[in-house]
Amino acid sequence: MLKEFARVNYKHLAYFNFDEHPEYKQFFETTKDVDRILQNLIMASGENIGIETPEETLIVFDEIQECPNALNTLKYFYENTPYYHVACAGSLLGIALSKPSSFPVGKVDFMEILPMTFTEFLTANGDSHLGEYIHNMDKIEPIPEAFFNPLCEKLKMYFITGGMPESVRAWTQDQDVELMQKVLSNILDAYERDFAKHPDPKDFPKISLVWKSIPSQLARENKKFIYRVVKDGARAREYEDALQWLCDANLIYKIYRSSTPGLPISAYDDLSAFKVYMADVGLLRRLSLLAPSAFGEGNRLFVEFKGALSENYTLQALRGLFEAMPRYWAMDSPGYEVEFLIQRGNDILPVEVKSESNTESRSLKKFKEKYCDKVKLRIRFSLNNLRLDNDLLNIPLFMADCADKIIGLALERLE
Repeated sequence: MLKEFARVNYKHLAYFNFDEHPEYKQFFETTKDVDRILQNLIMASGENIGIETPEETLIVFDEIQECPNALNTLKYFYENTPYYHVACAGSLLGIALSKPSSFPVGKVDFMEILPMTFTEFLTANGDSHLGEYIHNMDKIEPIPEAFFNPLCEKLKMYFITGGMPESVRAWTQDQDVELMQKVLSNILDAYERDFAKHPDPKDFPKISLVWKSIPSQLARENKKFIYRVVKDGARAREYEDALQWLCDANLIYKIYRSSTPGLPISAYDDLSAFKVYMADVGLLRRLSLLAPSAFGEGNRLFVEFKGALSENYTLQALRGLFEAMPRYWAMDSPGYEVEFLIQRGNDILPVEVKSESNTESRSLKKFKEKYCDKVKLRIRFSLNNLRLDNDLLNIPLFMADCADKIIGLALERLE
């Protein structure tokens, strides 16, 4: 991606990959002099990369987690040679594991790259017209079947591939299901290998057990995370650090139960109750060993193991749209649960995810009864068409990427 960015915006690219060329790391070990480091890199790479015109050159350090000293050197690029344009790429997990001796706090702008959204998948798959259609909607009205049905089918494809770029490429360019399966397996295997790099070796088995338990956690009717599902007899004090490590690496999302829909949403977290989802729906499907053949079995992908794929997909979309991580709401006796609460501006809005044809919203009704003075709009994601019934907004699952815009249109109509 950075190579393409450089191609479009710069005349020259100075590209250094620390995984492909580990010998580059030595240049950062004995000096912090930026010009000296760059001269050594140019000499070693044997390329004329246009450093003499820094404003026309993008310097890229790829797989920077393999060279913690390079990460530290970014401070001196910023302070001593601000005319150089530098971009780095690396995994958050790898950077956390590398534990650089000094981190350039305040000297670096960060950009987190999330898995591709469904609409980005549509573009990659040659269906940009479908993505443009849903993004250009400016009123709440039913979507014609000529768009609705293809979008449902494409969403099933997305549930199979997920949003990891290499998995999407394997499907959209090669149309190779086996290759796509292998790519997802390789990603999961790579994560496991990174777990083994944890600085405390005794924590590796715990991290791995928590990771592998996620499909089982989500297969339960009540998706609240339970430590004994990780291992018989497991207790929170033994595994909570492993769970938090996966959260810090952004491999999983921890969704706390909210006691009441108040502002800010984080102030009402029940820290003893939470659900855990994965960062990508395709990885969840692969880790769950759900075969791609489910694509041809009606709506099975949407309802499989209690609709966990649909919930995971919806959370992925909501996380990219709203600054605060969503929460969830539940009552134990009698049992009610609203899958997500979102904070949109100064509004807390309940969100229900329905995967089956029956979309009766018992929990949303109960939520409104309990908090009638706080609920401007109730939201339901389902396979039904787009519509607004009083204060209940039904958004088709394939429009989750556009939820913020659709919610805004609904609130305007209700004013």
